[in-house]
Amino acid sequence: MSTGLPKRWPRLLADIGGTSARFALETAPGVIEDAATLPVHAYPALADAARDYLAQVGAAGVAHAAVGIANPITGDAVRMTNSHWAFSIEATRQALGLSTLLVINDFTALALALPHLPADELIRIGGGEPAPDAPLALIGPGTGLGVSGLIPRAGGWTALSGEGGHVSFAPAGPREADVLAWVGERYGHVSNERLISGSGLPLLYQALRALDGAGEETLDAAEISRRGVSGQCPRCREALEIFCGALGGAAANLALTLGARGGVYVGGGIVPRLSGFFEQSPFRRRFEDKGRMSAYLAAIPVYLIASAYPALPGLAAHLAAHLASGSDHAQVESSTSPVGGTAGDKHA
Repeated sequence: MSTGLPKRWPRLLADIGGTSARFALETAPGVIEDAATLPVHAYPALADAARDYLAQVGAAGVAHAAVGIANPITGDAVRMTNSHWAFSIEATRQALGLSTLLVINDFTALALALPHLPADELIRIGGGEPAPDAPLALIGPGTGLGVSGLIPRAGGWTALSGEGGHVSFAPAGPREADVLAWVGERYGHVSNERLISGSGLPLLYQALRALDGAGEETLDAAEISRRGVSGQCPRCREALEIFCGALGGAAANLALTLGARGGVYVGGGIVPRLSGFFEQSPFRRRFEDKGRMSAYLAAIPVYLIASAYPALPGLAAHLAAHLASGSDHAQVESSTSPVGGTAGDKHA
């Protein structure tokens, strides 16, 4: 006899950025399958992309879902900063026939995944051993610049949800100060995201050309990266070095703010593509270049996340904790998101 309760498996997981929507099914606790990436531009809103994915994988009767999205979540209405998507969380839940729909910031979801990432999906870049039971910091450039962190608590972690990518850019040296002035004339406030992101790298390149009197040339981030890594274009390489150095400075500021002696994690879609160059870039030097706090930062390990779908385990853990609490409904997350697990148990 049917109990009338929604079935618990599979569960829908989605990590939504400004460019790509990554979907998967959790078919049993911790078992994530059928991962697929869909282009955001091809769908009017989240419900359309989710419906298409579920049809592609032949999943029917899914009742519970968790979504991480590259946007602040402050209520039922979501209007993405770096995409045309705008939707109601409750209307989306109803449209998809879900019992539970949780929507949290994408970097909050990635932060929740950090304790679950296997060691072979992390590339260590300097530093000593992580301090036990210490906060973890997370930063990563993609379409925008994501920032989050994990704070240890009794029995697990609390993930931070904020918009740290929009803090003001802090230049190091006269060249970066000139870049800041040039960009500031065009945009007013210059955030870290303005320069340390997928659109920021081409803007850096344009600024350098203008400052050198070289005229305009439009290149996308992929082409700048290719020419810079190969050494084909010295100005592309300079743009990459400033990009990586500025990311190091931003990561250090975050580590100092959070006291992240448990480690700093670098995610997002851009830096993993620079693996090989990034490790030798100015990132680590800039990370440690903090005067009296240099020794403090030198001890902190940095990990480059090399997972294909790194946020999905965090979404799965968040959804599991929510369902274990006995709640089945649409939910807009508050500024902090707790998740279970032992705070000292990382990369087991």
